[in-house]
Amino acid sequence: MGNELVEVQQIARAIFEEVSKQVVGKTDLVNYLIISLLSQGNILMEGLPGVAKTTIAKSFAISLGCDFKRIQFTPDIMPSDITGTYIFDQKTKEFDLRKGPVFANIVLADEINRASPKSQSALLECMEERQVTLEGKTRMVPVPFMVIATQNPIDLEGTYPLPEAQIDRFLFKLDVDYPDEDEELNMLIRKDNGITSEIKKVTSPEQINRLIGAVKKVYIDEKVMRYIRNLVIDTRKNKDLLIGASPRASIALLNASKSIAAMRGRSYVIPDDVKYLYPVVLRHRLILSPDSEFGGTTLTDIIQDGLNRVEVV
Repeated sequence: MGNELVEVQQIARAIFEEVSKQVVGKTDLVNYLIISLLSQGNILMEGLPGVAKTTIAKSFAISLGCDFKRIQFTPDIMPSDITGTYIFDQKTKEFDLRKGPVFANIVLADEINRASPKSQSALLECMEERQVTLEGKTRMVPVPFMVIATQNPIDLEGTYPLPEAQIDRFLFKLDVDYPDEDEELNMLIRKDNGITSEIKKVTSPEQINRLIGAVKKVYIDEKVMRYIRNLVIDTRKNKDLLIGASPRASIALLNASKSIAAMRGRSYVIPDDVKYLYPVVLRHRLILSPDSEFGGTTLTDIIQDGLNRVEVV
């Protein structure tokens, strides 16, 4: 498995370097995108306008050499605009399928919370099952497949908050913050000098599928699985939480831990891999109880307390 791990490391590093040509900073965010790709997960990015959410997603897709489609979600978008529909062909007298943008490797769902719940739900099946059902017929989406959704935390008039069931289907929910002082200055210097590095394709769908296969072979000891289990179950016992993490969170931690281990050149998972991913995997799956929220307790506090309290087996 040594050669496969080297390939995972090399491609992950190459993707990171290419995305960094267009995006200043955001080191962890780009790493999470790569982890999600290798884990066959989906990403929800939340941030204020102008913080490069769309740029990050597009740069990432270009570097992969994969088919990329963008869906601009609006209140009037219909499920058929997402999944596709059958059109009657006057010449052949038959119905032909016009595939929607979900039939791509990387799908950017821009401002997903502006669409109605009916249209949002059109993504559920392909996110979870990697398939789309149209007129009773099931069609598989391309592999690899990944949804990168964005939403704006302000200007919420006319928006539809994502239901918990759909948020839970995202491997990570990433907060895209403003750049720091040095990063913003670096960005201005690049713009002033007209530095626009072209992003190169560094991999292919076929190679990505091979890397995903390599990640699945990464060994995880039962003791580490017990640690994952204990961390997740701890959230269900926490009196400060209205809802703890579901078993889907345990599976997400398992898969993502294998990916980060491979990216770090290891054929096995260690507890530090789990600790690194635990906050970003759990944050969007927990609901704070009203009493705790008014008392000043935050999800960050609860997550850190869980890491401190739950011992490695």
